[in-house]
Amino acid sequence: MPRMVEVVIDSVRVSLTNQQRIVVLRELNTDRYLPIWIGPYEAEAITIALQEIEVARPQTHDLLKNILTNLDAQLVRVEVLSLREDVFYGNLVVEVNGQTVNIDSRPSDALALAVRAHVPILIAREVMDAAGVIPEQDIEPTESKPAPSAPAEPESEGEGEDRLSIFEDFLSNINMDDLTQPSDDEDDEEKPDEGGPEPEK
Repeated sequence: MPRMVEVVIDSVRVSLTNQQRIVVLRELNTDRYLPIWIGPYEAEAITIALQEIEVARPQTHDLLKNILTNLDAQLVRVEVLSLREDVFYGNLVVEVNGQTVNIDSRPSDALALAVRAHVPILIAREVMDAAGVIPEQDIEPTESKPAPSAPAEPESEGEGEDRLSIFEDFLSNINMDDLTQPSDDEDDEEKPDEGGPEPEK
């Protein structure tokens, strides 16, 4: 098992330029952040749970949580285990009948479940080292620039600056208020995976 660091959900935000959503994870006891692009439906699901908004009927992630509960299975934690070709890969760790079961999951779905079940969120250290940023130290105001593809693994010196420019470009076009209402983008297609700082084409 890779070395892990625990994070919390800092915020769910929306870009002013293209209305794409991003969930920002913050490493515990530090100011290092991990931004992950997510779909509008997953952003809505995470926001509803964070703000404890009551809904008339169970949403998809409520249903998944209820299924686990009724099957006497316990969600122990959720994980982001790897970053390959700008796509994050998640995992649900579930205990059932005294056994630990790992279930492949998109990070956005894993996070939506984590906030409902109140379980820890863990990130592989190599993922945090590759894609995490420290805005206070590393980002200075500059003009927005086109976002290049984010490296999937730590690279040589200088590659970090490219990765930070991606996050800087997002911050320069961001609505700094957290999402407070469900998304209106009903006709958006659900994304199959989350990309790194560069959204999936």
